[in-house]
Amino acid sequence: MTDSEVIVVGGGPAGSTCAWKLKQNNIETIILDKKTFPGHKVCAGWITPKVLKDIDLKIENYPHSILTFKKLHFSFKGKKFAPRTCQYSIRRSEFDHWLLERAGVPVHQHTVNNIRKENGFFIIDELFRCKYLVGAGGTHCPVYRTFFQEISPRVKEQQITALGEEFLYDYQDKNCYLWFYDNDLPGYSWYVPKGNGYLNIGIGGKLAALKKKGETILDHWNYFVKKLESLSLVNNHSFGPQGYNYYLRQNVNVAESDHALITGDAAGLATLDMGEGIGPAVESGILAAKAIINGSRHSLKSVTRHSYIRILMPWLKW
Repeated sequence: MTDSEVIVVGGGPAGSTCAWKLKQNNIETIILDKKTFPGHKVCAGWITPKVLKDIDLKIENYPHSILTFKKLHFSFKGKKFAPRTCQYSIRRSEFDHWLLERAGVPVHQHTVNNIRKENGFFIIDELFRCKYLVGAGGTHCPVYRTFFQEISPRVKEQQITALGEEFLYDYQDKNCYLWFYDNDLPGYSWYVPKGNGYLNIGIGGKLAALKKKGETILDHWNYFVKKLESLSLVNNHSFGPQGYNYYLRQNVNVAESDHALITGDAAGLATLDMGEGIGPAVESGILAAKAIINGSRHSLKSVTRHSYIRILMPWLKW
């Protein structure tokens, strides 16, 4: 059996950032993830200046592609505006792998099936044992499912269903576009250029609201790709989107249970206005690490709830 003071389940931004902070404080930590890195992920990959500050990253030191947007082009039911800002796009396959490697802790490829508590230790599949357990495995995190599903249930009305695709494309328009409530979608769609000639497009909306109207996210995807073609943003491309679900910010009353902690999408922390997930994931990973380091309670109350104010005022010292 492999023993460690802390085991982090999930090697995405929340888990790798938590492990990075723990390693800095000489706390023995390992990460378990069912996937290998680098791996393809269709997330829009939008990050804010606060994310860079939280992970202590200067753009010139990042070894992969990163684009800077001085404007974001918004459309709210056809009304357009483009506030000046400073935001960034990364490819999740590169960013997540870099964060994981920088954490500098052992990573085991393992799908967690069973977790039990015995004599003050968590036992995972009779293979791994730890004193502290961090759930950073996304929406379907086994740590959340085992220890938090009943005591901190998610609000179904906050569930987002999304379709996205990232592909090489000789895009001519280098701007970032976001369309809110287009075609009466209870959400928004996006066009996000990436470095090295990649383009990310996607669409997300509240699942409960879609079901109430008798619609699916695929219905809106079909409308969206026709819009991209009509705007000459994407032409002559055979679309093949991937689906995923996550939750907007919940009132997470319980983020810790007897040395088990949850972070990121496992807790349902995407911002209420933009569905931004990377920033809250990083923040919550740091908070979990601090709670373990200091022997204090893990709370998610301070995690960012809204993104838009950071778009308008990106240079504030948050």
